[in-house]
Amino acid sequence: MLNPATESLLIEGASVVTPSGTKQGLSLFIEGGRIKRIFSSKESAPPNAGKVFALDGLTLFPGFIDIHMHGAVGIDVMEASAEYLHRIGRYLSANGVTAWLPTIVPAPDKDYRSVAQSVEQLISKHNERAPVARALGLHYEGPFVNDEQCGALRSVFFRTFNNASDLRKLAVLKAEGARHMMTLAPEIDGGLELVQELKRRGWIASIGHTRAPVEILERAFKAGARHMTHFFNGMPALHHRAPGPVGWGLAHEEVTCDVIADAVHVDPLALRLLLRAKGAERVSLISDSVAPTGQGDGQFQFWNETITVKDGRTQNKSGHIAGSVINLSDAVRTMRGLGVSANDIALMASRNPARLLVLEDDCGTIEEGKRADLVALSKDYSVRMTIIGGRIAFEQMSQ
Repeated sequence: MLNPATESLLIEGASVVTPSGTKQGLSLFIEGGRIKRIFSSKESAPPNAGKVFALDGLTLFPGFIDIHMHGAVGIDVMEASAEYLHRIGRYLSANGVTAWLPTIVPAPDKDYRSVAQSVEQLISKHNERAPVARALGLHYEGPFVNDEQCGALRSVFFRTFNNASDLRKLAVLKAEGARHMMTLAPEIDGGLELVQELKRRGWIASIGHTRAPVEILERAFKAGARHMTHFFNGMPALHHRAPGPVGWGLAHEEVTCDVIADAVHVDPLALRLLLRAKGAERVSLISDSVAPTGQGDGQFQFWNETITVKDGRTQNKSGHIAGSVINLSDAVRTMRGLGVSANDIALMASRNPARLLVLEDDCGTIEEGKRADLVALSKDYSVRMTIIGGRIAFEQMSQ
């Protein structure tokens, strides 16, 4: 295997989505896993340019970052070893995702510890393996959420927050730089104190699976919650006399959110409304994908129940949608179909998630000095090449 610390690449011919716009006639010199130089194709390439890739007709985006992902290719994060998580990473890299947050659902303490151990092992051995989407940490979807908005989550494992020891029971990653994100409902007993504790620890507090009234949401914001999970889903619908989480989130300029753009969880018209209200700079795309993703229709066993997938829609026995079966490149194509620009898509699929995770100095945009996490898309937005840390993770240039 090539050494990522020494190998170099030269990318030529693609349209490049930069923070200042999509530009033609640029070349990227990649060395040591980072974008060493961005220069006009009319200029001379470095003498040590390494392997040259001509990406004529393709558009080069910063690699996609999925902050809410439960599984794929038959593998559930809750039950996966480090090796199986690596397989999920391989699937993600083939779909333009260069980094992700394995996302866990309410469960017994021992399950939390098992998942944390697997993710820890995955992170520690990342550079020793073939390049795949890297795990950045953990996203705890619950257990401190509202059982009236449980969706497909198992409410038997929901909890209230008493003190900091409640977080230690969930198992915390020790890997340097690992990110921790938690979706919570601030109206539960101890919810506002939980937000304060998460902020103190440097965790990301995201409001979701909630029925909180506006006054509680305002208090949660002041306590440190600045983001909302799978907007529109897991919260009551907007009512003109009780705006609730949806109305508050749409109106609050300092609150960001993420959304499942699969045309199942959220109607395309609602996606347009969200973008008009929040702007692309405050919205992140997520997959919320579950184990059947990439497996087609059928019946699948995970989270201790049978989930049916039919025509791209998941459903549990209670009739609730149980996550999605898309990947982030599918969400990107949905947004493109709504006429969203390449630059706004790059914000929602790359820069905004990196900013939320406080990683924007390292990744999320195509700039000199940033990690060489890149994805090349064709005119129909199919993934043709994925580069992770300066190494080719996926290549399908013949089509």
